[in-house]
Amino acid sequence: MNGQLLIYNYYAFKPFFAGDSCLELGSADGQITRLLVNDFSRVVAVDGAEKFVQELKKLNIQNLTPVCSLIEELNLNEKFSTVVMAHILEHVENPIDVIKIGAKHLDDNGVLLISVPNANSLHRLAAVKMGLLKQKDELNETDLMIGHRRVYTPDLMRRHIEEAGLKIKTWGGYFLKTVSNAQMEKTWTKEMMDAYYEIGKDFPENAAEIYFVCQA
Repeated sequence: MNGQLLIYNYYAFKPFFAGDSCLELGSADGQITRLLVNDFSRVVAVDGAEKFVQELKKLNIQNLTPVCSLIEELNLNEKFSTVVMAHILEHVENPIDVIKIGAKHLDDNGVLLISVPNANSLHRLAAVKMGLLKQKDELNETDLMIGHRRVYTPDLMRRHIEEAGLKIKTWGGYFLKTVSNAQMEKTWTKEMMDAYYEIGKDFPENAAEIYFVCQA
């Protein structure tokens, strides 16, 4: 389920790719990385987990350079036309500082692409109505298990981007989520998943995931 959502994340970003070089901050197990290498002549994938970085190195992809570093400690002497931050900011202690680090590695016409889970997602609003959450941006059991520090609303994401000194070129949402991942895994077909991915584009305020296209 999470793997399919990452693929949808890539699809949402793809129309906004710029230039031929990409910096991916927080590549994790490389599911998006494996797709990015088909779109750019050079991809640098950064993650703080040595295990993930070594797995990417074993792929021997010619235009891919894996780097082991915490984002907060990253200082590459290189600029990129596209910087990708997929599902990173909900995990970090100081998201505004991390956005600034991404922006520092943009070239003059570069774009910074950010995605985060949406507190306004229909499944979270339903959880409030059911008494499972006290408020839509409350950290639930799954959030805590995977290390989330916050759940973004579109307004909070806008504020953090602007406080980091960037401009928002556009934003949107993808995947309309009405039930939990476990429930979807039991009953949803691939055709249903694809349909709800598309429907989420029509209702960005309440989509499960939101993305922002930013420039310096």
